[in-house]
Formats: sequence, C-alpha cells, structure tokens
Amino acid sequence: MYASVVTCPDIMFAVLMLLQFLENLGEVHWEAVKWVFHYLSGTRDVTLTYGGEQHDLLGFTDADGASQEHCCAISSHTFIMDGGVVSWSSCKQELVTLSTAEVEYIAAMHTAKEGIWLHRLTGDIFSSEPEPMTLYCDNQAMLKLAQDDNYHACMKHIDIHYHFICNVVERGLIELQYCPTNDMTVDILTKVLSHWKVTQHALRLGLHCPCGGVMELEWAGC
Repeated sequence: MYASVVTCPDIMFAVLMLLQFLENLGEVHWEAVKWVFHYLSGTRDVTLTYGGEQHDLLGFTDADGASQEHCCAISSHTFIMDGGVVSWSSCKQELVTLSTAEVEYIAAMHTAKEGIWLHRLTGDIFSSEPEPMTLYCDNQAMLKLAQDDNYHACMKHIDIHYHFICNVVERGLIELQYCPTNDMTVDILTKVLSHWKVTQHALRLGLHCPCGGVMELEWAGC
C-alpha cells in the first residue's frame, strides 16, 4: 500500500485489485501478491524522476467499466509536472453507471477537483500566472458533454454535483483535450496491460532507471 501510494504508481491497479479480497483470501491471491513483489524486485532501480521535460501541470483521466464483476467502474487519474507524476489515484466509482460516457464524465469530475487543488498549490509555490490546466481524456462523448453544455435526456438522472466538470471548463480553469487511447498514460492505473504497454506508460509517468546520471529509456532486466 505504501509503495503504491507514495513511490510506485505502476503497481496501483494491482494493489487495488488485491485489496478487494482482504476478507476472503485464497491461494490464487497469494500467488498474485508474490507476482507484485517479483515485479517490485525487478524494478527496484526504477525511480520517479523530474526535470526530463519542462511543462506545467498536465492531467490525465480515464475509467474502465467493463472488466469488473462488481459492475462499478474503475476511475483513475494522474497529474504530471516536468516529466514526473506528482499525484495519482485509482479507485472504484461509488455508483453503477449506464454508459461509457457517464463513467468517463464522473471520473473527470473527480479528476477536476484534484486538479484545481494541485493547480492552485503549484501556482502558490512557483508564483506563476494562473493559466488553464490541460486535462486529457480519451472519450469523445464525454468531451462533448463537458465542453458544449450539451443537454441530453440520458444524462438527466446524474446528480448535479457530477456536473462540476462543466462548470470548471466554462470558467476556464481546465482545458479539456482529446488523447488517443493508445497514448493514455493513466491506463496503467485502470486496467491490465501488456508488458510493453506497462513499460511505455511507466516511462511517461517519470519512472526511469538512473545510470551514471543519465536516464535510461529502457527497463533492462525489469
């Protein structure tokens, strides 16, 4: 838990899945735990690294509602600054939604709340001028709902507090942009991925192998 929350965002999804079985552990869960430790052992030289890129706070939001038996979607977000992740989360949504657009819409609302707080915090620390924070999403329907104030009958059952994302976009606090699914960094916190995808997204989160002061772009031996 400590590693997934503080230093290793790449194991957050695996830890989230294992936590669901704390009250009814079995042999298969213990084997999964050992695989997590095996992964941590293989990536023990990988560290969060900052300064490889120079950019303001960037947010990524995503959700996956099709892979879980409990029917509650998995929401996740990451915020990256200067080439390294500064905040990340992966959790079950509190309600069962009726469409993919709703899943992404609710995930974006929670991401926006975290993003506004981080944006203000970093602005105070670096004394920078307030500019809209960029938030990336890979769902076109959600972007249209949040940006165009596009009322739709299928959304009228959603509680009003979830429409917070529309308000912050209208006020210019957040600028929503589309990000192709293959480039969605936060996927590593949302679903099971292939090895090369995990490596790709971990690098984008700022997890690198330092070697003589030079950041390696490949996870040799991981």
